[in-house]
Amino acid sequence: MIRSAKPEDAPQVVPLLLQAMGELAPKLTQAKDQDTIDHIFEHFFQQQGNQYSYENTLVFEEAGKVLGSITAYDGAKLIELRKPFLTYLNLPDAKDKHLDAETQSGEFYLDSISVTAGAQGKGIGKQLIKAGLTWGEQSGHKNIGLLVEQHNHRALKLYQQMGFEIQNEKKFMGGNYHHLVFKVK
Repeated sequence: MIRSAKPEDAPQVVPLLLQAMGELAPKLTQAKDQDTIDHIFEHFFQQQGNQYSYENTLVFEEAGKVLGSITAYDGAKLIELRKPFLTYLNLPDAKDKHLDAETQSGEFYLDSISVTAGAQGKGIGKQLIKAGLTWGEQSGHKNIGLLVEQHNHRALKLYQQMGFEIQNEKKFMGGNYHHLVFKVK
């Protein structure tokens, strides 16, 4: 079952979020210690009004266990949603430093999609993506976007099968990504 996340889901959702982010989590937090990274993301997941909040997350739950999650939000709100994170880490405001922006106004952004290792290949990711598309459409968006690493051919193929098209290429936090967009009809 897919449902809205709750703050108490943090112990199950944060590992999924970090799995989806991969090498971006230490870059974003500027931390090398995994416990510190975990603590930062658990803190923000449990808070409102930020990019990684439970309020921007849906989970796939089965028998009381979270097997997958999707974090998404209005791309126009990225700077506003990122600001608490940057303030907490005492990093310059995105407006001052021109931090990489993975999304923009006019797009509902699917930030992080992840399924636990033992549950992969069972269609949970597809269900979460479909829920994200519905969420974006119900929010009034006509464009739903995401980034996928250029070398992640498996994910790219899945997104394209689901109707996403490569719009352009983006450099983001030192990596090369395809920017894919699903156009709501």
